[in-house]
Amino acid sequence: MPLAPLLALLAAAAPSLTLAPEAARPGDAVLVRVAGTGREAPRGTLGGRPLTFWRAGAEWRALAALPIETPAGELPAEAEAGGAALRATLRIVEPRFASRALTLAPKYVEPPEAVKARIAADRKAFADAYARPFEPPAFARPFALPRRAPTSGRYGDQRVLNGEKPSVHYGLDLTGPRGAPVAAANAGRVVLVRDAYLSGRSVVLWHGAGIYTLYFHLDRVDVRAGQVVRRGQRIGRLGSTGRSTGPHLHWSVRVDGLLVDPESLVAIDFARGVAPARAPAPAPAVASPAAVPTPTPAPAAVAAPATPIAPAAAGTPAAQP
Repeated sequence: MPLAPLLALLAAAAPSLTLAPEAARPGDAVLVRVAGTGREAPRGTLGGRPLTFWRAGAEWRALAALPIETPAGELPAEAEAGGAALRATLRIVEPRFASRALTLAPKYVEPPEAVKARIAADRKAFADAYARPFEPPAFARPFALPRRAPTSGRYGDQRVLNGEKPSVHYGLDLTGPRGAPVAAANAGRVVLVRDAYLSGRSVVLWHGAGIYTLYFHLDRVDVRAGQVVRRGQRIGRLGSTGRSTGPHLHWSVRVDGLLVDPESLVAIDFARGVAPARAPAPAPAVASPAAVPTPTPAPAAVAAPATPIAPAAAGTPAAQP
């Protein structure tokens, strides 16, 4: 065999560990790919967090979640399989999360005793919805936004409620008129339909690969628990139910137990296994209360932090937007 084709064959067969994207922001989803290790499932970590792999053709893949408090710098990725020890480095860039002030009805900032049992029941219902065993992806296409619309809030926004209570926003707010259609971001199964105190009429979809997408404040729900949905299928209508000051969709994404930036998931091309590198965010502007009309809920397990950022450790709605 000529030397050049032989070298190409050997390079293709050599074990490798790649990350998509190569540069990410805190709170991003990151695709981890391991190739050339045979049929044995790899064991690996990203930033010390264990990875769960599934078989994708000739390689193995895992979807990692970066905690929102991850500092800028370099984050190590490691994997072992087929006797090979593989390493790669993920570059973490500055997110420069925006700061916003919001005014809400006091009952949504400090819920009265009369509704605390309902909030506890909501949290349990969300936790039960997330208690699915790991399975390979139920989707073949990339994730899409549930509606094309301007945003009124982004992942990581640091918010001050009623001038005193700090909070972090763990989703993407998409604006629109009441009744506008809301679509499934990808193929999956409905694992929760609930009218919750804070998130209003809510739908949770399970997509496999440790991925859940959450749709809050719906005016109407058009699916039922257990239903299989396709990418782009209408699952409800945009509304302002629960803790909301105007019609909008709050869309969150949960990966491997953490709420991640939905825009980072949309950027991953799962068919090709690639994603564009994230650039450092521009310096944020400080918005006035009037500039942000649509506050939305964050995860239940994240208490109102005394520091600017707290971990997005769960996906249930809580007492902060």
